[in-house]
Amino acid sequence: MNALLIYPECPQTFWSLTYAMRLISKKAASPPLGLLTVAAMLPKEWDLRLVDLNVTKLADADLEWADCALVSGMIVQRDSARRVIGRCKEAGLTVIAGGPLFATEHEQFDGVDHFVLGEAEVTLQPFLADFERGRARRVYQSDEFADMKQSPVPRWDLVDPRQYASRGVQFSRGCPHDCDFCEVTQLLGHRWRTKAVAQIIAELDMLHGLGWRGVVPFVDDNLNGSRKLLRTELLPALIAWRKGRRGMSFSAQVTIDLADDDELMRMMVEAGFDTVFVGIEALEEESLAECNKRQNRNRDLLADVKRIQRAGLQVQGGFIVGFDHDTASVFDRMTSFIQRSGIATAMVGLLQAPVGTALYERLACEGRIRVPLSGDNSDGTTNVIPRMGLDSLQEGYRRLLRDIYSPTNYYKRLKTFLREYRPPKTSVRLTGWHVLALFRSLYYLALAGRERWRYPGLLFWTLFRKPRALPVAVALAIYGYHYRKCYEPLLGAPPGGAAHA
Repeated sequence: MNALLIYPECPQTFWSLTYAMRLISKKAASPPLGLLTVAAMLPKEWDLRLVDLNVTKLADADLEWADCALVSGMIVQRDSARRVIGRCKEAGLTVIAGGPLFATEHEQFDGVDHFVLGEAEVTLQPFLADFERGRARRVYQSDEFADMKQSPVPRWDLVDPRQYASRGVQFSRGCPHDCDFCEVTQLLGHRWRTKAVAQIIAELDMLHGLGWRGVVPFVDDNLNGSRKLLRTELLPALIAWRKGRRGMSFSAQVTIDLADDDELMRMMVEAGFDTVFVGIEALEEESLAECNKRQNRNRDLLADVKRIQRAGLQVQGGFIVGFDHDTASVFDRMTSFIQRSGIATAMVGLLQAPVGTALYERLACEGRIRVPLSGDNSDGTTNVIPRMGLDSLQEGYRRLLRDIYSPTNYYKRLKTFLREYRPPKTSVRLTGWHVLALFRSLYYLALAGRERWRYPGLLFWTLFRKPRALPVAVALAIYGYHYRKCYEPLLGAPPGGAAHA
C-alpha cells in the first residue's frame, strides 16, 4: 500500500510566521507533528510519503504513486483541505481524514471515504483492521481518551528538516481547567494525560541524533497541568539530558499561576525552557468570570508577567476582546497593559466560539452565532454577535492592533521586556543561516522597512545593556516584521509600505 500523507496549506496568520520564515530562509515554522505521529502507527509494510503543502507542492507524480491519501488539518486549513481532497478523488485515491478540522465538520466533506476521528491511538487500529479486510466504515470515533504511553516516536525521517524552524514534541494532552471558549477539553478531555518521561527522552535523542540543535516547542495545551510531575519527573530528566547537549532550547504553553512557583521556574530555565505562552485573555474580573478563566482571577497579572520574565522566561501572551462584559474602554486598557508588560508577542484575537464549546452552546441558544468559524486568529472576523456591536468591536480591535504593532510602540515594548529579562547562560551555536538572517533582517527592517533607525538602535542598545539577550532581540524584531505584514490586509498597508521579503 502506497500511502500519501498530506498536510494542507495554512494561510498567512499570526502564528504562521510566514514573513519571519522568509528572513531566516525557512519554509514553515514546524512540521506537522500529528501526521508524523500517525505515520508511526501505520503498518510497517506500507510505503509512506508525506507532502506538507506549506513547504512544497502536491505533484501529479505523488498522486499517481499513491493508493490512498491521509489528510489532517485544523479549521484554518479548511479551504486548502477541500482542494486537496478534490484532487485526490480526481486521481482515484481512497481518502482518509482526521484531525481537529474534521472532528466537528466531517459531515461537510463528501469527498472523504473514511473519517478516523479523535485520538489516533484509539481509533486508527480498528479502522486499519477493517480497511485490510475491505469493509471499513465511513466514520470511526470513540469517547475514550488515549493512553499516551502507547504513543510512538514520530516519523521524523519523512520530512526535510532544512525546511523548518523548529521541531515539536508532545508530553501531555487534556487540561484540568474549563475555559468556556476553549475546545481543548471538548477534544482531549479534562484529565491531564502524559507520556512516560522516557518517551520524551527517546524523542529528543532522535532529534539530537538527526542533528537538530534549535527550538523544540512542547506543543501541549497546558504543560503545567501537574506541577508535581514536572518538578519530580520531567524537568529533572531534561536537566540531566541536556548536560553536554547545549544548543537545543524548549518552549511551552503554561497557565499564569506558574508565576507563583519560583523553584519550578528556576528548574524550567535550567532544563532549557526560554519561552512560555500564557493565556491572559482578559484584564477585567467580570470578563474572566464570564469565560470561567478561574486560574487568572484575583491576581496582579502585570506583576505575574514580570516575575516570569525575571526568572529568565520570555512571555508570549494570548488576549481576547469581545466578551459580553467588555466596554469601549477595553481596547485602551489592553494596549496599556501590553505595553507595560513588555509582552512582544501579543496575540490579540476577537472572541470566537468553536463548535461544541460551552460558549458556542450558550450563544447558539441566544441566537448569537452569525457565521462559521474561520479558525484564523488574525483576520479580524468573529463568528459571534458581540454585545458591544460588531462595528464597534472591529474598529476598536483594529485601533488596538495599530497601536501595539506600530514600529514605535513595538520597539519600545521590546526594550521594556529586555530591561526585566534575565537571559539564562546558554551556549548558542551560531550557524550560517543565523548570519544570513541578521543581514536579511537589517535590509528588510532597517533599509526597506518602516523600522529604519529603530532596529539598529535596538541592536546597539541590547549589545551594551543586555549582550546575552542579543539573539532574542534579533528574533523578536523579525517576529515584529511578520506581525506588521500579517495584519496589513486588515489594517491597510502603511504609507510608503515596506518591501516584501
